[in-house]
Amino acid sequence: MKIYHNPRCRKSRETLQLLKEKGIDPEIILYLQDTPDEEELTAVLQKLGIPAEKLLRKGEAIFKEQFKGKQLSEKEWIAAMVANPKLIERPIVINGNKAALGRPPEQVLDIL
Repeated sequence: MKIYHNPRCRKSRETLQLLKEKGIDPEIILYLQDTPDEEELTAVLQKLGIPAEKLLRKGEAIFKEQFKGKQLSEKEWIAAMVANPKLIERPIVINGNKAALGRPPEQVLDIL
């Protein structure tokens, strides 16, 4: 099991804590430093079952400054997130071929 984690994010910390309370010690991927490449992010999106645009953090300054109002293709949104990992919503928990966004943290329980 993996978690794409940002230790500065409350929801990310809460999700990690929830997993640990369930006896799970996931591989922690600090995605702001160890950014997934386009292939990995595409695979994560497939596991989540959502388009790239739904994984964007639209409140981030970089989104507002560079991407707000733009109509990009799936590949272009993925490339934007790889180039600007702050745009990737977190936390994301991966369990085999399933994934869940920890917003709220309890949502990840569905894939355990």
